[in-house]
Order: sequence, then structure tokens, then C-alpha cells
Amino acid sequence: MRSNFFSKITSTLAGITLLLSVNHATAESAHGIAMYGQPDLPEDFSSLPYANPNAPKGGRVVFGNTGGFDTLNPFVQKGTAPWQLRFWGYESLMGRSWDEPFSLYGLLAESIETPDDRSWVEFTLRPEARFSDGSPVTVDDVIWSYETLGTVGHLRYRGFWSKIESITQTGPRKVRIIFNTEDRELALIAGLRPILKKGQWEGKDFTTSGPSEAPVGTGAYVVAASDPGRYVSLQRNPNYWGENLPFRKGTQNFDEMRVEFFGDQTVLFEAFKVGELTAVREYNAGKWDRGYNFPAVQSGDVVKSEIPHQRPSGITGLAMNTRRAPFDDWRVREALLYAFNFEYINGTVTGGTQPRITSYYSNSALGMNPGPAKGRVRDLLEPYADTLLPGALDGYSLPMSDGTERNRKNLRTATKLLSESGWKVQDGVLQNSTGEAFEFSVLLRQGDGEMQTIVEMYARSLERLGIIITTETVDNAQYVARQNDYDFDMTRYRRDLSLSPGNEQFLYWGRSGVTQTGTRNLMGVDSPAVEALIPEMLNAISAEHFISAVRALDRALTTGRYVIPIWQFDKGRIAHAKELQFPDRLPLYGDRLGFMPDVWWYQPN
Repeated sequence: MRSNFFSKITSTLAGITLLLSVNHATAESAHGIAMYGQPDLPEDFSSLPYANPNAPKGGRVVFGNTGGFDTLNPFVQKGTAPWQLRFWGYESLMGRSWDEPFSLYGLLAESIETPDDRSWVEFTLRPEARFSDGSPVTVDDVIWSYETLGTVGHLRYRGFWSKIESITQTGPRKVRIIFNTEDRELALIAGLRPILKKGQWEGKDFTTSGPSEAPVGTGAYVVAASDPGRYVSLQRNPNYWGENLPFRKGTQNFDEMRVEFFGDQTVLFEAFKVGELTAVREYNAGKWDRGYNFPAVQSGDVVKSEIPHQRPSGITGLAMNTRRAPFDDWRVREALLYAFNFEYINGTVTGGTQPRITSYYSNSALGMNPGPAKGRVRDLLEPYADTLLPGALDGYSLPMSDGTERNRKNLRTATKLLSESGWKVQDGVLQNSTGEAFEFSVLLRQGDGEMQTIVEMYARSLERLGIIITTETVDNAQYVARQNDYDFDMTRYRRDLSLSPGNEQFLYWGRSGVTQTGTRNLMGVDSPAVEALIPEMLNAISAEHFISAVRALDRALTTGRYVIPIWQFDKGRIAHAKELQFPDRLPLYGDRLGFMPDVWWYQPN
């Protein structure tokens, strides 16, 4: 499986070398598009390779979320919606295959056209495409959706709108988007915007919809019932327009998908143990080994499935808000990394079974290599040498402890770094030159018991340095609001990354996020190198150029010391009722089967 992955990613990235050397104004209609090269599936494909086209329809599944929700509109900045809604009930012009690094196939659109330089893209809508209320999807709906989401929608949609020069109707079912910047990924991003019904919002404020009205979508599922903070139930539309599309064969098989809400993860897990939930995803390998021996597992009514994936590790851990002192000093951040006794904490919490994240793109061909930067990677970094932190060019790795609770050697290094940055211990308390104590808080979501345990263990190490740390545990609404406003010292952070990084990188750690609220740049990354390397990656014209740009970006982010990484989730661990089945053939992004159960089905007996 792993060798198959490397051959796939190598051949896909090699496709970059086939990109144009000159620009052309002409284009040909196609059934799909890939970021580099051509999509794998032919025009007459019968189903996605990882779907079971003969999967039966039916059954009811119940999942669990912690926290609550106060809106059914997942496309606006205000409020908190169940995260599943934007995946289960809505569609875009193109759909993504999870068996390829970044390829799209026609969904609401039957075809796509774009010139070699991808300066514009044109979509032709399927005549049969319908909203869940039976009304046809029109070009007017498409244009309205792009403009509305791009101007008053969630922040994740607004960056794309700023790169559109014009969006116009060019035929009864055709819409063309012309871009105002050189960026090869934009044609693909355009295909992934959700399409909503314009008529629903005439005379209404799209941004203030409450917990009783969901946007009308085109997806197979519609909200059938909900109670804010308690549950939301989605039912499969029996008149779903795309039932017979090859892209949909063997997918969206359940009659009902319901999400129940719980105050914390412990209560959620207890509900699963007694059969109130159908499936849970477990992130802790130690708990997976030790905590899943309850009667339903022993009897075989609950099955433990491990689903491998081949994507980058991403970054998970504790983000430091560099907008605030003392986290604006890299030496302080380095000291806090040395004080974090990962080996001991990992052994205690997970049994030492989960490997540590070593960089943002670790566990993939896009991750930084150990040792000094070489070749094209070094060439890309050197213009920013005076702004890069130590290790970016010469080599960097995260501190390792000896695995004992005391962690003496690393704490001595941390003390030295803190002293160099002006912090001294006075009467057992770390203070700066003005007598101000080194104290900070960690913002956590209510019910995040695992991270609470990690922080408590971390606090004991920091006490030995004279640092005072407290935990602020707040409900879901406060947690989201405070993260959006960057109102924290340190907080839990998780960012999944793919084998095809693109424009989303600006949202994750672009410079605009230092002051603009609501981005994913929680740590406040403000790096000239990062800002330059993202477009370098986007406009790569060879496999070497693309891989080198991502590896250079990985170095700049990792050596920025913005996050204290914990362990990576190297496989999806899904415990589920025995009636739930999924295909034997797993896609490249295998654990997506656990996030979004598109290709699962219900099989009695």
C-alpha cells in the first residue's frame, strides 16, 4: 500500500513538468481537472475506485459531537454550526476524488474548460441538477453563491473572491470566471465552492440565519429536525437529483444521519458504550488499546476498525500566540518546547504508541529533510536568511527528553534560554527585569479531557522553572469566539494538511491573519519567508520546484517554534456498530472514510 502511494504521488507530481511553457487562450471541455497533469479516471468511469457501487441503501446512524450549535448555516462567520452540515447537505460544481492528491470531477457541472495558463475557468451546469426542493440549479444561483460567500460568507470563502476579476454567464448553462492574478490552483478552488439557492434569501439577511433555518442545498441530505445544542437529524432526499451519477454510485447510503451533542467527551463515550451512538472516532491509541473492552466489543456488536492513510501529519498541539509577550520572543518559545516533556507525556497518555509530529508535513514526501537545507530548498530560503530563526538553514529537530518525569537536561536548557531573554527566578517565581511574573493561561474547549491532562502534566514541568500556568475551560461558543478574536495566550491547535497544499495556506499562516480576525493563523505567524513561499508553491512549474517549495515552507514554519507538537494520528481508529460496513479498497486519504462516511453502508446481520 505504501509503495503504491509513493508511486502515485511521484507520478502525480511529475505531471507538473508537463505544464505549459507558453500561454494559450483556447481551452477544451473536460470531465475533470487535476492540479498537475491529468485526472486518473477516464470520462466514462462508472464509479469512484474506492466506492462500492452495489452498496445497499438504508439504515440509520448516530454520531456524537461535544459542545453545541446555535445556527444551521455553516457558511457564515457568525455562530457555530454542526461541522458535518457543509459536507453532508451541500454540493459544488466539481467533486473531489480522495484517491488522488488533488483531482476534481464534474458534479453539478457536467464539464469544465480552462486554458493552459488557467487564467479563467468555465463550467457547464448539468441540466438535471436540482436543489433539494426540486428547483433547478441556475447560473444565477452560481453567481449569487460566489458573490455572497465571497463578500459576507465565512472567512474561508472570502480570499478566493478577491482573486476574481469577473464572473459572468456565457450561455444558458455556462458560467465563466476570469481571475485577476496568476495562480494555477484557482480553477480548482472555483469548482469547490458550495452552491446555494438565491431565491431562499431574497429579502433576508444571509449572515443572521438562526438555528431553525438551514440554507437550501443540492446534496443528498436535508435537515429534517433539530434542537439547538441537543441534536440535528439529516435524512436522505428520496428525490435526490444525482442518485445515478457515476461520481455518486455507492455513496451517501444511509437513510438518516443524526448528530447528538454532549457536554464532554467522557459523556459521549459512555453514550456510545450503551448503544446510543453508532460510531466514534478515537484519537488516543492508548485508550484504543485499553478502553475498548466493554461488553458490546466483547460480544462483537461493536467492531474496531483501523483505517490507514497516507497524508502528511499536519500539526496538532499547543499554539502560542506570538501577538502577545512573552511569546513574541522565539527564545521563550524554544524554552517552552524544551520544557514540554513529550516522551514522558506520550508514554503516560497514549502508552507511547503514537509517533510525534516532527514537522507540519512530516510523514510525507513533502516534509522537510533532516540536516541542513540543500539544493533548491536552500536557494528558496536564503533570500530570507536574516528573518529566519536558527535551524531553518542549518538543520533543526524538536527537543527530546530522556523519558523520565524530571526531564532535568531539557529543563536546564530551558532555564538558560529564559535567562538569555531576560527572565530570572526570584523567590521561586520567574520574573523579568520589571518584576513581572511569567504566567499565562491555556484556552481549552469544555470536554477536552485529553488536552486537559496534557496541560496538567506540562504545568508540573513549568512549575520547576518558576512559570505559573492556568487553564481556562470554556463552552463551545466562547471557545470559538475567543479563538476567532485571538483572545488567548496558548490554546489547542490542530490543522490537517494534504498532499496538495494550496491557497488555504494563506488562511492558515498568511501575514494578513496577524491582525485580521477569524483566520486559522491562531499563532500569529508573521514571516516574510512563509509569505513568499506560498505563492512559490502555487506557481510551481516542475515537480522539483513544487516539492522544494513545500519543504522550504515546512522548514520556515517548524523552526518558527509556533506550536508545541504532540503526536500524529497515523491512522483512523473507528469503533462502530457491526452493521456498518465500508469498502476493502481504501483511497489515498483513507481516514476520510472516518470523517465523512460517504462510502459506508448499513448491512443488517
